[in-house]
Amino acid sequence: MDIIDVVIIALYIALTLFVGVWVSKKASKGLDSYFLGGNSIKWYYLGLSNGSGMFDVSGTAWMVGILFLYGVKSFMFMWMWPIWNQIFVMVFLAVWIRRSNIMTGSEWILTRFGDDKAGRASHLIVAIFAIVASVGFIAYFFEGVGKFMTVILPWDVSLVIGDTVLLTAAQSYALIIIFLTTIYTIKGGMYSVVATEVLQYLIMVLAGILVAVYAFVTISDAELTALIPAEWKNVFFGNELNGFWDGKLATFNDLIDTQGYKMFGAFIGMTLLKGFFASVAGPTPSYDMQRILSTRTVKDAAYMSGFTNLVLFIPRYLLIAGVVVIGLVYIAPEMAASGSVTSNDLEIVLPKVINFHVPVGIKGLLLAGLLAAFMSTFSAFVNSGPAYIVNDIYKKYFKPEASDRHYVKASHLASFFVVTLGVIMGFFAESINSITLWITSALYGGYVAANFLKWVWWRFNGWGYFWGMLAGLIIATLQFLMDNNKDNFIDGTLLYELAHIPAIYLFPIIFVGSLLGCFLGTYLTPATNMKTLKSFYSNVRPWGWWKPVYRELKSEDSTFTSNKSFGMDMLNCAIGIVWQSSMILMPIFFMVRDYPKAFVWTAVFAVTSGILKFTWLDKVKKYKN
Repeated sequence: MDIIDVVIIALYIALTLFVGVWVSKKASKGLDSYFLGGNSIKWYYLGLSNGSGMFDVSGTAWMVGILFLYGVKSFMFMWMWPIWNQIFVMVFLAVWIRRSNIMTGSEWILTRFGDDKAGRASHLIVAIFAIVASVGFIAYFFEGVGKFMTVILPWDVSLVIGDTVLLTAAQSYALIIIFLTTIYTIKGGMYSVVATEVLQYLIMVLAGILVAVYAFVTISDAELTALIPAEWKNVFFGNELNGFWDGKLATFNDLIDTQGYKMFGAFIGMTLLKGFFASVAGPTPSYDMQRILSTRTVKDAAYMSGFTNLVLFIPRYLLIAGVVVIGLVYIAPEMAASGSVTSNDLEIVLPKVINFHVPVGIKGLLLAGLLAAFMSTFSAFVNSGPAYIVNDIYKKYFKPEASDRHYVKASHLASFFVVTLGVIMGFFAESINSITLWITSALYGGYVAANFLKWVWWRFNGWGYFWGMLAGLIIATLQFLMDNNKDNFIDGTLLYELAHIPAIYLFPIIFVGSLLGCFLGTYLTPATNMKTLKSFYSNVRPWGWWKPVYRELKSEDSTFTSNKSFGMDMLNCAIGIVWQSSMILMPIFFMVRDYPKAFVWTAVFAVTSGILKFTWLDKVKKYKN
């Protein structure tokens, strides 16, 4: 590490701390101010903040690896999450969520199901989901950033007394970075998080541009044309994904065949099925939802969500494609020469490129950018998790009447508690790996069906929501346990076959099981009272099966109209997915010097942007607030 790179990183950390602490004085007015910025932060700052929070280190390293191996088709792997839930949020969900005028995702549930036993059961399960997910993610941020820093920085900062290692270098680095990030996050709440994330976003974009320029200048078109197979640059696919590497790099084909994506057509079909329902279900109760609820108006919520898509993908994939180009030229031959390539080899492409193939100055900025990516995602979770502890549990069930100053102090303590618990879990990350993965995969697996129905079906009630999420959780947990013990089953048995099916193909089973819990919980218990349903429907105005509620409202107000925009919303979502895909493919094709395809996807971006201007943006402009 050159002294110039060290100075750049030190200046970045100092500037982040200064900005975070400087704006923190605005957060002391109350919970609304602390967790939502008093609904006074402008939408474009929230959009930059949201994009920055999604620009995480581990996700970037994974995307580098899959683009390196699979080529441009790899962008469709992210449909498993699915990344285009951001399009659904932009088109209609942000507006629906923001109309509630509440503070957290679980508090939002009470506006849908009421504040009786059923409503509180659904409210509590969402609050627990949000808190546990925040703690689990912080534990893995602790583990991830420590390992990342030890790969990059040359100093041994481990704490050793005699022969006893109290703190490894990775743990020491993680504690230092988390401590610095926690200072401004706890002190300033949403104000500090947004201010620092805007700064961090600008640094990440600068780093991405410099890496892309360096790769473009130092590596010739001829080198890339000779190295990259034509199929690597082909977006289209058939039923099967066949290896396309040849010559010295043919060993990469063995890794492609063992990753579980061989039946690529079926895989994409399943991601589309899961993606639709997961996207309509809406964002999980995390930092993404907090940004929506923090906007000043419904109109701003839609603007912010659209802006997040615009500012995230092009700079992120410029950085990813730049790193991949450098990796393909300098690292791929070395990996292939080893005789066998594993998925672990793909994960170290990013740090290898940083360590050995990026010049002084750019290395410092790139490291500062990746450190910014970690700090922004970490601070977003530290801000969102405690909101559920204070607002949805402490204030609602233990101390409903207290001063704003008291709740802000409680928020500081809750944030400290969440970070401390996450760090403690991080110290044992290797031993709790399966538990944390169970938390994320099971909770997210059981989230889809219940949260899809809550928008579109009037009869769906709080008990249906609770049992639907629980049923999905149980089935997803069983699938995860089988996957982790698949080598213990006897070959040829049903359990063995089920355990070796990739998780994405088991989504219909999880979904159907969760739906069964939803329907049984709903039909075996009374419907939500009509007063709550009328209040929710008249305020949020979702489309779906709401006819009995609509009739009640129509009888009271003859001018009341239902939401008939389902067709247009789905059309805008389809166009939006193509729009989002163009923002990923443009920088990739540009960086691998396939200029005709880069031009085609630039044209696609321009055309879809123009269509969305008339079909979506003009509609948003007509909102009254």
